[in-house]
Amino acid sequence: MIRIDCEQGSPEWFAARVGIATASCFSSILATIKSGEAAERRNYRSRLIVERLTGKCVDGFKSSAMQQGVEREPLARAAYESRTRNFVDEVGFLRHDELECGASPDGLIDDDGGLEIKCPELSAHLSYLRSEALPAAYVAQVQGCMWITGRAWWDFVSWNPDFPERLQLVVRRVRRDDKYIAGLGLAVSVFMGEVRAEVEEINALPLA
Repeated sequence: MIRIDCEQGSPEWFAARVGIATASCFSSILATIKSGEAAERRNYRSRLIVERLTGKCVDGFKSSAMQQGVEREPLARAAYESRTRNFVDEVGFLRHDELECGASPDGLIDDDGGLEIKCPELSAHLSYLRSEALPAAYVAQVQGCMWITGRAWWDFVSWNPDFPERLQLVVRRVRRDDKYIAGLGLAVSVFMGEVRAEVEEINALPLA
């Protein structure tokens, strides 16, 4: 693992991510349909191709809810530290030391743990309160972070201050799944091979 110390959201952070697969989008790489290629996977590949050709990070659209989540994250981290007594080491970007991929965890804990924070809208937080399992939408991201970092466990956190105080924070401990990670690693490797091949094809196109 290669640790790139920078503030998440800074120009240095965006530069570190250009043209490589990131944990927050691993689910797009794994997206499937019964026949052909899932649009989500195809669109993500196109995005990385554009980034490699231009050298610029294509930042996705942020809704007001997503922006609110970004603004609330420090408060959620503080609430987590207060409840668990875990010290969270904030990091910038962590890159795999061999493959073209990386992750931006919301924090590392001790020598073997990590943290993923979500600050969702009301109905989503309610669903996380009701379930003891990691939401399916975040399995690839969380297991991907454990793959990149080599860590053994990850805490998934949901925080919403609009709920009564005792219901504001949800913490779900997730253990490393090496079988899942092996499949994920293969999928990312194949996907990035496709990205490289298409970039080469485009660069070889004859000029008018």
